[in-house]
Amino acid sequence: MIAHSESITSHQSALKACRRCPEMIGPVVTGVPVASKVLLIGQAPGDKEGRLGKPFAWTAGKTLFKWFQQIGLDESCFRRCVYMAAVCRCFPGKNPKGGDRVPSRAEISNCMEWLEVEITLLQPRLLLPVGKLAIAQLMPVNKLTDVIGKTHCIDYRGVTLDVIPLPHPSGASTWHRTEPGMSLLRQALGRIGAHPAWQELCATSCEQKP
Repeated sequence: MIAHSESITSHQSALKACRRCPEMIGPVVTGVPVASKVLLIGQAPGDKEGRLGKPFAWTAGKTLFKWFQQIGLDESCFRRCVYMAAVCRCFPGKNPKGGDRVPSRAEISNCMEWLEVEITLLQPRLLLPVGKLAIAQLMPVNKLTDVIGKTHCIDYRGVTLDVIPLPHPSGASTWHRTEPGMSLLRQALGRIGAHPAWQELCATSCEQKP
């Protein structure tokens, strides 16, 4: 199935109307409805993203987009050219002990149905899961050091995909700022930058610039 902008837009309209999880705090946060062969999967929006109306709109996003700028796409181009999804699309709320609440299994299951539709529609060639929660929806992961810095070929419901995991760019995490995380992050970004789907996307993005 080849995705067209109309089918993705229709999908996102249905997604934005979702009210399956009563403990989640809306609105549903989505990226641009672009028919991209590169798909980013975040964990869940924070408390700022709903108000700002886009994924990775706050401090973690600044770090994330610095990573992608190193390999050819600035934030504006990335948002325009890469489909941005997430394990959960609504803000889970705060954890009384600090940080954001981790979504429940039921909430993850509810929202993963939307991701399954997106993968079927887009038929992406490259998935970029960001953070352990997102990575774990695609492959077993005990330690980030076991999976980051590598390309993993998986079969996701009949679609063959390359997966290059990334750590979460949270400022509260030191993983991507200390070794071996720093080196593994560089390896992961190098693999993304060398992937044919990413290179085609960068070339197309350059052609679209004024």
